[in-house]
Amino acid sequence: MTRDQGIRILINRLARLDSASGWSGDLNPTQKAALEYLSEANQFSRSPSHVAEYLGTTRGTMSQTLKALVRKGYVTERRQASDQRSISYALADAGIAAVQEPNPIADAIGNLPAEVKRALESGLTQGLKLALAANGGQAFGRCKACAYHDATSENGFCSLLKLALEPGEKDKICIEYKEA
Repeated sequence: MTRDQGIRILINRLARLDSASGWSGDLNPTQKAALEYLSEANQFSRSPSHVAEYLGTTRGTMSQTLKALVRKGYVTERRQASDQRSISYALADAGIAAVQEPNPIADAIGNLPAEVKRALESGLTQGLKLALAANGGQAFGRCKACAYHDATSENGFCSLLKLALEPGEKDKICIEYKEA
């Protein structure tokens, strides 16, 4: 086995262990992953297609997942006033609580030395960028690191969408992200 294969196997094993811990109460791992994404996504990035793109699944699967989360009371659904076909999701109190539950992988990462965390984050980020480029996937990224982010106002402004960001959104994930 090559080092590259070994690293991929380790990543897959960690992902499976993390997914297994996603079985919590009445949630399955896909539902938990959708909640985690919604907790980090900005107001422009919460449609079923955005969640599906980020998690690497189909729109149909994610649409059904989000409908189940609405029924269970973990998320709320909002239709856009300008287009009733356009749906956006936000976490309800139960969804916020579910995302904040302890996670064994997060706890393990939290116990790593700071320099190991930095190296791990850097390496995984580079690997993700290469994988997305090879597959034509969407990058996603934090608003404040985006080429379209204008930091001249307190909360920031998206120059692409010509919209002011709400408090805290400059630290959120955006579908429109373009590397600065």
